[in-house]
Amino acid sequence: MSSALGVPGPIGRPVRAPKTAELIASQLRGQIVRGELKAGDTLPPEITLMEQFGVSRPTLREAFRILETESLIDVRRGSRGGAQVLSPDIAVAARYVGLLLQVSGTTIADVYEARMVLEPAAAGMLAARRPRQDIIDLNQCIDDLSALVESNGQAGNPAAWAAAAYRFHRLMLERAGNQTLALQAGVLREVVATHMSTAVSRTSDRLQTAADFRKAIRAYRKLVSLVEAKDVAGAEQYWRTRMEIVGRRLLRDSGSTAVVDLFS
Repeated sequence: MSSALGVPGPIGRPVRAPKTAELIASQLRGQIVRGELKAGDTLPPEITLMEQFGVSRPTLREAFRILETESLIDVRRGSRGGAQVLSPDIAVAARYVGLLLQVSGTTIADVYEARMVLEPAAAGMLAARRPRQDIIDLNQCIDDLSALVESNGQAGNPAAWAAAAYRFHRLMLERAGNQTLALQAGVLREVVATHMSTAVSRTSDRLQTAADFRKAIRAYRKLVSLVEAKDVAGAEQYWRTRMEIVGRRLLRDSGSTAVVDLFS
């Protein structure tokens, strides 16, 4: 039985036939995720792709727009323009997840609670693996954070501190050995960080002191020492306790009831 939307699906519901632009976007997306097209590569000129796919310029540009909304390409117009391939960015996933959470009225405390399930587990998994290079890389992140604080007497460059601290958390998650856990925890961390950045932009009462930053550095060093000692239970418990302490500070006042806010 036919339908204006397409052919019947496996359970009797009609399936819309994909548009030509969607098919082209799917082909190019597949090349990007398989690594056939790498970040920084420039796609062939429009005229070449039009001939390759047998489509008009408007159809090709619609395919480009699909990939742009997914942050997989960046299209620049003009004589030196073209479509450049981008690396998939966890921030893109975090924005969409954040949108769903915000629409659902999810509190930031709820998101942080989910992080407290995932990150301590990752810390324990990392301790179980404990490759030497992971210890070196994590210590380098901590040294970078320490240099930021000591060179300024405080973290005089909040953006640099945030980037270095994010790198520590990202490394811990990535090196835990489970890509799915790393991605999920990374998305949640990005949602919390973006929400807090929005909140801090409205008030100055959450600014941290040099003592706060040094305390964070000591916590990072303690975690690495537990990982290096291959203390799985200790690393997991310590990081859970650390996150609970940080969470109380982040969520004080109205934080426990504040809805995720990324798009206000």
